[in-house]
Amino acid sequence: MPELQAFLDNIDGYIWGLPMLVLLMGTGVLLTVRLNLIQVFRLPMALKLIFTARNEGIGDVSSFKSLCTALAATVGTGNIVGVATAVMSGGPGALFWMWVAAFLGIATKYAEGLLSIRFRTFDERGEALGGPMRYIEMGLGAKWKFLAILFAIFGALAGVLGIGTSTQVNAVINAFNSSFGFNMFYTALVVAALVALVILGGIRSIATVSASIVPIMCLVYVFFGLGILVEHWAQVPAAFALIFREAFNFNAIGGGITGSVFAAAIRTGVARGIFSNEAGLGSAPIASAAAKTHWAAEQGLISMTGTFIDTIIICSVTGLSLIVTNVYTGTERGARLTQAAFGEVYGEIGPYILTVCLALFAFTTILGWAYYGERCATYVFGVKATLPYRLLYILAVALAAYEFPLDVVWAVADITNGLMAFPNLIALVGLSSVVVVETRKYFQHLSSIRR
Repeated sequence: MPELQAFLDNIDGYIWGLPMLVLLMGTGVLLTVRLNLIQVFRLPMALKLIFTARNEGIGDVSSFKSLCTALAATVGTGNIVGVATAVMSGGPGALFWMWVAAFLGIATKYAEGLLSIRFRTFDERGEALGGPMRYIEMGLGAKWKFLAILFAIFGALAGVLGIGTSTQVNAVINAFNSSFGFNMFYTALVVAALVALVILGGIRSIATVSASIVPIMCLVYVFFGLGILVEHWAQVPAAFALIFREAFNFNAIGGGITGSVFAAAIRTGVARGIFSNEAGLGSAPIASAAAKTHWAAEQGLISMTGTFIDTIIICSVTGLSLIVTNVYTGTERGARLTQAAFGEVYGEIGPYILTVCLALFAFTTILGWAYYGERCATYVFGVKATLPYRLLYILAVALAAYEFPLDVVWAVADITNGLMAFPNLIALVGLSSVVVVETRKYFQHLSSIRR
């Protein structure tokens, strides 16, 4: 297993090296500038649209359910285990770089949501088919279709092998084993059975369950997380100071041990931030394409709230909880690290609270990624691939009980994520003018109806 870990780490290092960081952050900067800081000036409007969108266009589900499906996939173990891994690997400074990635990622997510509607089509059954594979082929042109196919292949694999199944189930079975002593194999079978009940019903079933669970689970987790910060309110200013000090440790530029810490803070912060909110990854626009709306820009605004909720709110609560309780300096890792923070404040019941939250986060992420992978498989192979992919996905969830080390699981997830991101980011840069034009049309329309 050490040989496998070393091999995966090498691949992961190449994929998430300097070119990826430059492309991710550069795309976010480009869109932020071209859209005139849309994540600052239009965020209040976007948050309002979550509840006031008219849902009068064609599509499979409402904009709210579409957002919940996307949030179901993004609000997962990355918010608990991923943040803990980032802080352990890159230090508290990694949280700052998660924030930077999220700020720029809001503009990126807006562009993804907009393009998903602008270039979506419908399959033989009348179900929406959109996302990077469609806007790459239709927006960039047929000569770029190979990138669309690559994205779809990587997306289908990411669902089955990485972010959709192994990381989520691995976290759940470990948490339930640690908190309740449940058998890992049987826990995985129960999760697989519940997943089967939902995903075999398609997007409408997934969206309905997501809309029922996601808002409640987010509110519950943030409530208990804020309780930790209130209990340690005196340490909060020092925690922020530590985050910024380690994020801007300019002595690190000189090299040596501090240099490696500085680099690790940036790399793990950005990588875990993208793993959590998926901005630039190209997954969320697959769900956005199913929304009932006339205006592509309107769905873009609704989509971008997902990054704000996921990282700026939920990941921040997790990261600050780890720092103010000082548990990140201990020996625990993954979900057990965040459990320790909850236990420090809530006593024996703390780990149980987190286990329930983790189970809900992971379960909804499994549902969201089942839809993403299925749509990717449908793009490549047609609707005949839908049922086989769903069955393969359920099997992958069940087999996740055959546990791999945590580092191996996360390395595989990072690799598949990165392979998805490259084609998507190229398309976002190439289609940035389309995003600007569609945005201008939408706000001109709003201005005209207000006169």
